[in-house]
Amino acid sequence: MHRSTVKFLLFVLILISAPAVYGQADVAQEKTRQRLSVLLQGEGPAINVSFRPSEKNQFVFVGTLKDGLKNADSMDIVIQVTSKATIGFRVFPKFKGAYINIDKARNSALLLRQLVQFNARTFLYWGADSDGDVFTGYTFTLESGFPDEALKIVLASIKNSDQFVGELRPAIDGSTGQ
Repeated sequence: MHRSTVKFLLFVLILISAPAVYGQADVAQEKTRQRLSVLLQGEGPAINVSFRPSEKNQFVFVGTLKDGLKNADSMDIVIQVTSKATIGFRVFPKFKGAYINIDKARNSALLLRQLVQFNARTFLYWGADSDGDVFTGYTFTLESGFPDEALKIVLASIKNSDQFVGELRPAIDGSTGQ
């Protein structure tokens, strides 16, 4: 065979196999989304959160925790099933009607220092999104399968982040936490 024929056959083989690999990722993401939906419908009531699919992205679930909080007004929970075989939690606490924002904090440097220090001692990690809104989160990789029990633990642990919002209050607005 000529070198050009081999290159052409290799090119055709790549074109044929690429959609199959891409399709497998879509199927896996959809299966994970469905399984997570079932888990959230079962576990949401246990933490007083009603989860629903996002209107913008079928692979995102949203819910709001309002009960049992002393420092945050509420916590908006965003859970995403990615195409990279992960499930990511982002929990955005609301304080005095708005998200905690680095740029709007009374003492941004203190707020950032506290977030970094929290990462050394809290179960969920802390960060800020591209708008500067503070969140706490957790990311699961699905290499070993769907982590039912671990997901339940993270869901049950979200409410505990309220105490850390209390610790952030001096940096946010100068008040003290409860």
